[in-house]
Amino acid sequence: MRPTRLTLGALALTALASLAVAVPADAAAVPKIQFTKAYFDSPGSDRGGNSSLNGEYVVLKNTTRATVNLQGWLLRDVNGFKYVFGPVKLKPGKQLTVRSGQGGDTSTTVYWNRKWYVWNNDQDTASLYNVGRNRVDSCTWKVSASSGPDSVRC
Repeated sequence: MRPTRLTLGALALTALASLAVAVPADAAAVPKIQFTKAYFDSPGSDRGGNSSLNGEYVVLKNTTRATVNLQGWLLRDVNGFKYVFGPVKLKPGKQLTVRSGQGGDTSTTVYWNRKWYVWNNDQDTASLYNVGRNRVDSCTWKVSASSGPDSVRC
C-alpha cells in the first residue's frame, strides 16, 4: 500500500476547511442596514408639536459597499406602529434618519408623518424588516429612572 501524499494545494484546502469549522456558529454577519441610534425622548414635554415630534427619531446605517434600496422595507415598534419606506436608496456607509413628525424627505432624512409619538420613553424596541418581512436589525431600550437617558446607541 502506498502512503498518501498531500500536495501543497491539498494542505491549504485542509487548513482552510479547519478554519471554517473554527468560526463560531453564532458569529452572524453585520446586518446590511443597522440601527446606530434611537432618540426616544424628544426635548420638552410630550405634548406634540412638529418640532418635538421631529426630535424623536432613529438612525439607520448602510454597512455595505453597495447602495441598498429600502423601498417597501418596514420599521415598527412593539405597539405595532409601522412605517413603510417609499423610494429611498441608502448609499454605502451613509446614514438615514427616520423622524416621527412631519417634513419633506431628503436623501438623509425621512419623515413618518405622524401627529403623535412612536417610541416609548421607558422601553421599546425599534425593528427593521426587509421587503420579505425578515427582521434585519433591532434596537431595544429600557430606562428605569425618570432622569434616565433620552437616547441609546444601538
